[in-house]
Amino acid sequence: MRQKLTKTGILGIKLPPKGKRVKVYDTEIPKLAVQITSTGSRSFYVIKRIGATTAWLRLGAFPEMTVEQAREQAQVIMGKFAAGEDPQEERRGLRKELTLDELFKIYGERHGKKKSSWSDDVQRYSDYWKPTLGKTKLNEITRTMIGQVLAAAEKKGVRKTNGSKKPGGLKPSTVMKIRALLRHMLHMAQNWGFVEFNQAQGVTVTGGRNKRTRFLRPNEVENFFDSVMQEDPTHRDYLLMALFTGARRANVCKMHWREIDLQAREWRIPNTKNGTSQIVTLCPEAVAILEARQAETSGSYVFPPRQRSNCKSEHLVEPTTIMKRVVERAGLIYGRDKEGGIVLHDLRRTLGSWQARTGASLPIIGKALNHKSIQSTVIYAQLDTDPVRKSVETATSAMLVAAGLKKGGEVVKFTRRK
Repeated sequence: MRQKLTKTGILGIKLPPKGKRVKVYDTEIPKLAVQITSTGSRSFYVIKRIGATTAWLRLGAFPEMTVEQAREQAQVIMGKFAAGEDPQEERRGLRKELTLDELFKIYGERHGKKKSSWSDDVQRYSDYWKPTLGKTKLNEITRTMIGQVLAAAEKKGVRKTNGSKKPGGLKPSTVMKIRALLRHMLHMAQNWGFVEFNQAQGVTVTGGRNKRTRFLRPNEVENFFDSVMQEDPTHRDYLLMALFTGARRANVCKMHWREIDLQAREWRIPNTKNGTSQIVTLCPEAVAILEARQAETSGSYVFPPRQRSNCKSEHLVEPTTIMKRVVERAGLIYGRDKEGGIVLHDLRRTLGSWQARTGASLPIIGKALNHKSIQSTVIYAQLDTDPVRKSVETATSAMLVAAGLKKGGEVVKFTRRK
């Protein structure tokens, strides 16, 4: 079976019966194919007949590897075949010789530099993994080695290049991020054929993961909305937009008019934290806010910095101080590490929580918030935006009713304060 491979097309291919597999060749790169299993796993391969045998070179898993990336890799491999080289033998050599430092360089070029948090990854790698395992070959890294690095970071903190150590240990949540970096590096290395298995898989962090479950509860939303309404229009609208869309802080700050389609009630975010684009459905209240702001900021960023600020950026940069002021004025506790404390990111969790309260399924919540995981991403991508829109609108409407700002199906229009 052949077709032009696209993201939508791959997701639309019918899964084979249990225990079976199906492969679909690309019409643009004839030797490139995507193989789909009955469980929904999708992987790219270069499949080329060499004499009496057929070579299968796995490129990576979809959607972690995009169609465009798969085509680029396939062309490189086909070029090596044409030159008389054996890419399979090259990969076998890489498995024996590639060091963690070399993998990090490849990881950055192929994946990491596209992430908005890449600078944080570079620092974590330089502080924790490079000094201990950087020169170690991938096939020599063990789970014990990985555990020792994480345990040292958790107990003693980071070892500086001058030999000194940062006093005190790190929080479990920070150690989790250090582990997550290596685990994803080795996951991608496995997809690229550099390692046989992911040595970081299953390595635990003492103390476990410190998951936050805080969100605005029914008895808190009224005071929160009252406090928000006392802010100047830009700050007020920013917090409301963060709440009504569930988008991440940085994405709302960088919201640009070229990304917004008011007629379709959609906001297309070109690049999110997990490296993918996202279509955010806009509830009627969010549309009303944007329509009111359009006359002031049309053609540029939706949330520019205040004129009297010293900010050199063209958009709002640091809204946490705004959130702190609003939370404390509402009589709530601000702070991530304080009992019952609430922070800006909790507005994102608030939308998801109210979606759950109003009957939304987990896949729809994941689609609305652009959550990404190996097992659930494909399910999210297949959902239509209509049920997502209905869920978001139901959740925001419930919040506004609880706050005493609306009744029934009316749309709240927030007045402009001069």
